[in-house]
Amino acid sequence: MADWLLIRLSSTSPSEVSWLACNEAGQIVLPPQSGSLDQAVPLAASRRVAVLVPSDQVLLTDAQLPAKSGAKLLQMVPYALEEQLAEDVEDLHFAVGVRADSGRTPVAVVARSALAAWLAELQRAGINANAIYAEASLVPTTPGQLTALLDGPDITLRHAAATPVVVPSEPIDTAFDLADVQRNDVLPGLEPPPLGLLLYAAQHDWAQRQQDFEALRSRFTNIKVQLLPNGPVALLAQQLGSASAINLLQGQHAPKSDTSANWRAWRWAALLAGVLFTVHVGAKTYELLRLKKAETSLDSALADVVRQAMPDDPSVRNARQRVEQRLLAVRGTGGSGGSMLSALGALANAQGSVPAASVKGFTFRDGTMELRVTAPDAASLDAVAQQFNANGWQAQLLSGNASGATYQGRIEVKSLAGGGQS
Repeated sequence: MADWLLIRLSSTSPSEVSWLACNEAGQIVLPPQSGSLDQAVPLAASRRVAVLVPSDQVLLTDAQLPAKSGAKLLQMVPYALEEQLAEDVEDLHFAVGVRADSGRTPVAVVARSALAAWLAELQRAGINANAIYAEASLVPTTPGQLTALLDGPDITLRHAAATPVVVPSEPIDTAFDLADVQRNDVLPGLEPPPLGLLLYAAQHDWAQRQQDFEALRSRFTNIKVQLLPNGPVALLAQQLGSASAINLLQGQHAPKSDTSANWRAWRWAALLAGVLFTVHVGAKTYELLRLKKAETSLDSALADVVRQAMPDDPSVRNARQRVEQRLLAVRGTGGSGGSMLSALGALANAQGSVPAASVKGFTFRDGTMELRVTAPDAASLDAVAQQFNANGWQAQLLSGNASGATYQGRIEVKSLAGGGQS
């Protein structure tokens, strides 16, 4: 999980804030600093953001609610607390915590206008908060002890059986009297057991108020003091995400899920991946169409060749298969009349001896090859036939006629090794 940036808003000066960065366990990564909210913005880029708001602007209480969750529970809270609130519930924002073993549910109540002002200030600075807590809700509890956080003129008092209260720290006796009254409300008719006091305080606050607390020792079984070298914010950071802390961002203000945040972070990478995939598919589709077009063109050219090479069979259906069958046939002996390859070899020798003659076409069937030859004269045609005869073939001039300045004729060639028919 990402680290936290904890921002504490001031109750006296909205423009002044303090902040620190901590890890998931609340251990400080960057020490506390103070300044304007804009100065904290760079630290929020890669961290979750929690905002602490003044406790005097948030009512922390509890209510007897049914065991429901989500939107239904939030709808019931205003009616459960309506008699306890002076303001109109329509002007208030409610948030609920984790239901306690007692069956009561912690509730935080804040004016809608106050929450809207905090969110507007964060939005102005470009900060999206994952959580907003009242400071008092992050004060830890210790079994068998009353926990107190002394922070300047105020003190937060909390024990496990009740919600925290924030009161003026002077006079100190009155502050603890209020805590006792609250305990009596939680445990009516019962004498509360004696408690120890665990006090958290910054060094300068403790130095100023030490004598006041020493005078209270008879009121508690013991008093333990833990000084906070990094101030109260460092203590509150340790409770981020705890079950007792109530995140005010609920209902319509609920933060978007981590999935949405991760999607925002990766959306450009995902978009680029989608573009690359589309380009890849488009390129493959184009290549397939190009190959299909080339195949069609090749089939057309093959059909033309088949018509010329096999005029005895004008059909061009299954041209590839027929050509392959014909090639297999001519690679063999071609029957008793000799092979086509041998005949073509004899034709090459004959044409080489009579270069003036030109072969315009031929057929080969059952060992007999029939040539269509164009020559300057009848003597040249006869010379071609004689060349076949001289190379062990039987050649016969079947026809011949003059055509303009040339002489065209047909020559039948058979192998002397067999007696194929024409």
